[in-house]
Order: sequence, then C-alpha cells, then structure tokens
Amino acid sequence: MEITPIATFHSPFNEKFGIPRQSGIVDSIEGYIVFYEQFRNPDYIRGIEDFDFLWLIWEFSANKHQAASPTVRPPRLGGNARIGVLASRSPYRHNRLGLSAVKLDKVELNTAQGPVLHVKGADLMDGTPIYDIKPYIAYADAHPQARCGFVDSNEWKTLEVNICPAVARLLNEKQREALEKTLALDPRPHFHNDPTKVYGMKFDGMDIHFTVDGKILNVIEL
Repeated sequence: MEITPIATFHSPFNEKFGIPRQSGIVDSIEGYIVFYEQFRNPDYIRGIEDFDFLWLIWEFSANKHQAASPTVRPPRLGGNARIGVLASRSPYRHNRLGLSAVKLDKVELNTAQGPVLHVKGADLMDGTPIYDIKPYIAYADAHPQARCGFVDSNEWKTLEVNICPAVARLLNEKQREALEKTLALDPRPHFHNDPTKVYGMKFDGMDIHFTVDGKILNVIEL
C-alpha cells in the first residue's frame, strides 16, 4: 500500500527539540491543518465540526534514519531502561507513523487556503505531513480504567519554570502559557544534568534560551 499526505500541520514548533512527548498534555498549544489542493473540497470534512476531538495519523518526517533496534529507551523510564519499540510510543519506528488525539477548536471553511482546521494540544512539528484524520469517538476510543504498562508506575516529573521579566514582556498571554507548560515537561535528554549548560529551543518563531538547575528551569533570553 502506498499512502500520500492529505494535509500539512502548522505549529509553533519549528524543530523536534521541545515538542511535548504526547498529545494533549499541553492543551494550550495551538496549531492548524491546511489541506493539499486536491482535498480542499469542503465535503471532505462535512460534519467534522460536531466532534470535539480528532485522531491525526501523520509522519515523523524529521527523523532521518529508520529504526535499527527492536528496543528503545523511553524518557519516562529515565532514558536507560529498554522496552520493545512496539510497547512504546517512540518516534523511531519502522514505518514512522504517529497517532495523536487533538481538540478541534475551530473550523474555517472559506479561507485563501481552503478549509482549515484549528486544533489544540498537538505534539507535531511545523510542516508535519498528515495522512489521515478520523473523529474521536468516546464510547469506542476512551478506556479510562485501562492498564498502561510502565507509564502507570513511573510518575511524570515536571519542572518549575521561571521566565525572566525581560523575556516575559516579549510574550503574549497565550505564548507564555503554552511555553511554560511545554518547558515544565523538561525537553532535555534525560541524561543531561549540567546546571551551567544553556539550551536553545525554537518556539513560535522565537529562539528560547534556558538553563535547568535541579527542579528549576530558568528562561534567560529570547
């Protein structure tokens, strides 16, 4: 089977570093979907506005190499313990396909780019190819009592984020909220622990510089 993209995703993340590792955990991140010309007939999305959430099937397009090992090291396990790639959500997979549930925020039918879907909570990089879109159906898709393997026994550890006043003045309220929630998830590789190292992350057209000392992340420059 050959598959081709139907749309492109646009988000504040211009590179992989810093993107939340799951969809929905930073629900204030805004993005939008622009369809390729042959899919801009509004009939393709007729009725989609009646759903609160959508499933996106997309490609880890920024990965330059194929998965080479049957096991991976999930960040949730500290970056050292290994688990089978098919028992994980690692982006390094043999078919490079991603699956994300996103909140449908708004539908615009008549724009210069055709119909546009505005969503929140996505974990996709800007320019990501979208292969398919399906409505999220709660009675079939939600299993709140399900066991979740190693995720159940490894609590997500977050950081306290401090943004210096000089940087805070350059951010609007939406940008600041999304940036704080994103940085609180600790975008660094889990084996990094140098309080003097300055990290750079591209976000919404800006280059964010920050340091991490213990459980405190300090945004020091934009």
